[in-house]
Amino acid sequence: MYRLKTATAVLALAAAPALAQDKAAVLTTYADIAQAGYTDSLTSAQALKAAVDALIADPSDATMAAARAAWIAARVPYQQTEVFRFGNAIVDDWEGKVNAWPLDEGLIDYVDADYGGATDENQYAVLNVIANPAFTLSGEEIDASAITPELLSETLHEADEVEANVATGYHAVEFLLWGQDLNGTEHGAGNRPFTDYAGGDACTGGNCDRRAAYLTAAVDLLISDLDWMAQQWGEGGEARTTLLDNPDAGIAAILTGMGSLSYGEQAGERMKLGVMLNDPEEEHDCFSDNTHNSHFYDGMGVRNVYTGEYVGIDGRVVSGASLSSLVAAADADVDADLRAALDHTMGELGQLKAAAEAGFSYDQMLARGNEGGEALIMSAVDALVAQTKSIERAVTALNLDQIGFEGSDSLDNPSAVFQ
Repeated sequence: MYRLKTATAVLALAAAPALAQDKAAVLTTYADIAQAGYTDSLTSAQALKAAVDALIADPSDATMAAARAAWIAARVPYQQTEVFRFGNAIVDDWEGKVNAWPLDEGLIDYVDADYGGATDENQYAVLNVIANPAFTLSGEEIDASAITPELLSETLHEADEVEANVATGYHAVEFLLWGQDLNGTEHGAGNRPFTDYAGGDACTGGNCDRRAAYLTAAVDLLISDLDWMAQQWGEGGEARTTLLDNPDAGIAAILTGMGSLSYGEQAGERMKLGVMLNDPEEEHDCFSDNTHNSHFYDGMGVRNVYTGEYVGIDGRVVSGASLSSLVAAADADVDADLRAALDHTMGELGQLKAAAEAGFSYDQMLARGNEGGEALIMSAVDALVAQTKSIERAVTALNLDQIGFEGSDSLDNPSAVFQ
């Protein structure tokens, strides 16, 4: 009996460094995928800038369409990085600058008369910075004669500490390219005319030069923000170093991001809430009607980090030791169940994406009484919720401390949504 105990102890001692090494390898893959995803997001944003510059230099239907296509392409890699939120403080502290939504677009530019005016919640809901080179903000006189990245990020973004005052990031650019979507739950996206960037008498919407300056500043700021984040995940970067410093906390961070994005953020706030309210304003990409793609690539991002593989925009594959292999070593059944759940979710999101691309837009799916649309969205919601339960089982299999995932009233307390 004594010898058996000794042998067991020796095996345990031998296994401990190997397990630590496995965790370090998994975390390195995770960081490599993050770096690749943010680098691809940067590259795509640079392509967006080229298209925006072409639109401003020569406004036309063709250059407007090309700028919109570049924006949609830029969303593909970025949405796959959202899984790095929730578990990495450096990402959470930064993310609001690049992907905050929904926004009170009247802060930025002209809006339809039915949009309304200032509210108790937001005094600057129709500030229209593009039309006003000077204004008062929180009691301070602001000189906005030059629209710069600094004006957007340091003065306007979340002005007066109101989260809806989104002045920067993908969705500010989206609004400036598409304009408001005034179709309600009917088919159709925003339809800003290219002449909103024209010169002289051809200018529509007024202040075309300032609108061009705002769009340029917003894209330049997006590029600098993405460049900074890509560096944080490179060798010696703060995000990578923090992750690798504590392997157990690092593994927990991966699972926290997976579970929180799957459950509270995507299944709840981005999907079920819109169904409950039948409100197209709850669409993530509401101006462009690109929401189906945002949902799909969010789901793909979760699967990427679990399987330890990311396919870049140029077709290159970044892969390595995976969290899946770590879970499989602890409990093969849990790993198999989670892989199946991830595949099922991608199947449901794929059906939603295919339907939208065939002409059944996400706006229409949200319409009250549209049973087919609700079924498409809720099937994906149910898959995401089930996926989260599988992620919770992976946490248990790895003997990690209990992890708290982001919640949503739409899932946890539906009656509160209508209070």
